[in-house]
Amino acid sequence: MSQSIKQLENRFHRLAQLDHASTFLSWDQMVMMPNAGNEPRSAALAELASLRHELLTAPEVGDWIGEAELALATDSSTTESDATTATAHATANATAHIREMKRSWHQAMALPAELVHAKVIAGSRCEHGWRTQRGNNDWAGFLENFRPVVALAREEAQCRQALAPERFATPYDALLDLHCTGDSQALISGVFAQLKQELPGLMQEVMERQASQSITSLEGSYPIAQQQALSESLMSMLGFDFESGRLDVSMHPFSTGVKGDQRITTRYRETDFADALQATAHETGHAAYESGLPDELQSFPVGRARNMCIHESQSLLFEKHLFLSRSFGKAMLEPLHRHLPATVAFDSDAIWMAQTRVKPSFIRVEADEVSYPLHVMLRYDIESALINGKMEADDIPEAWQASLQNYLGLSVSGNHALGCLQDIHWTDGAFGYFPSYTMGAVNAAQLGASFKQQHPEWQQQFAQGDVGFVRQWLSDNIWKHGCALESQQLMSAATGEGSDARHLLAHLRSRYLQDID
Repeated sequence: MSQSIKQLENRFHRLAQLDHASTFLSWDQMVMMPNAGNEPRSAALAELASLRHELLTAPEVGDWIGEAELALATDSSTTESDATTATAHATANATAHIREMKRSWHQAMALPAELVHAKVIAGSRCEHGWRTQRGNNDWAGFLENFRPVVALAREEAQCRQALAPERFATPYDALLDLHCTGDSQALISGVFAQLKQELPGLMQEVMERQASQSITSLEGSYPIAQQQALSESLMSMLGFDFESGRLDVSMHPFSTGVKGDQRITTRYRETDFADALQATAHETGHAAYESGLPDELQSFPVGRARNMCIHESQSLLFEKHLFLSRSFGKAMLEPLHRHLPATVAFDSDAIWMAQTRVKPSFIRVEADEVSYPLHVMLRYDIESALINGKMEADDIPEAWQASLQNYLGLSVSGNHALGCLQDIHWTDGAFGYFPSYTMGAVNAAQLGASFKQQHPEWQQQFAQGDVGFVRQWLSDNIWKHGCALESQQLMSAATGEGSDARHLLAHLRSRYLQDID
């Protein structure tokens, strides 16, 4: 190993320690911290972000990367003459290792330190205020904090586009690449175009079919403590290790942490247990991916999750293809009745039919999986126009209502908590993230089709609560690779082809029109 690579690894190890601290300070801010602590916590996080940026953009880092690439090129020439499989594999791994460090460095170099600091402060302030403003339907109050977030996000997007104009046709494309790294705008637009064309008709067909079916209401009285115990049982069934993680409550469910310390949050409603379980299964999938990444590479970019399109595929696979499957529902019945005695009258078929009811709704995280991609496309349309300067923050409610009517035939009638105030993502400037949900759904369906083909007995195993073979398949095909492969290479290696919307459409038709689940 060259001296330059050692120096790079030492630097990225330090960066990983800063990331560790920031991760858990942020988790505490969203889950445990008293309200009065927000401003000083935001300042602390901004200082950590500035220090990280300073370490990553220091002049010597660029020098080390150049030297490492030169050393790698020399090694590659040697490999061509050596030509052993082991040597070629080692060179490929080294190439990915340096490529991902360079990618992180390149992304950091696009932004001035002052912008990095300002983004953290503005985002923390906006997110903290949103927690109250959402419940109060206070769009005007939110807007006061949100305008600076938008201005800073536009500045960031323009900086990133200017550094690589050949890659990014618009400022929004540059932010999209932060979350869907390696997946081109053309690929994502192609997937969305196919779904836009076919989903409305499919949704109508499913709704007409379900109209003649008797659906049992799951509403009742379900104490939060009982729901939490049930959620923890579900996590255990899905392979979550409580010696290496925990479950808490937050306004918006999320998963964060590091290997050996995974933090999951969910939210509960006393009248409905199903939404909390789906959210818990979803976040458990995120945690499984993080826990399954290569131990020896956890301090380095190459050892991290590939991108959010892959990350969301793991969470959606756990939520939609494991937990929500009719077969796994049979295994869930015993813990459900044990933890929630009020459900003893429900059988697994009644619960499954209620949970797979398709109907346009206002809240994205509570939407059925047929209409869900339309929620994402609504946000995609708005945020791309916002970042590209074709819309202002003040225009969002009107644009939201127009798109909601177009995609789902609904009206929020001024209730912004059901509309543009419902999501946390925009509060801290995470523009470009939403498309990863639909790309994740496409990838999840594609991965699900592959492991089911290789394990034709999957329904029997699910019915017994056995998902270990799925975790092993994902470990072998996704988790162990970290960032060594680009996203489409990863999908091709696992399934034989790149991301294709037809697998999601086939899954939806199979589950909702053919009763194959």
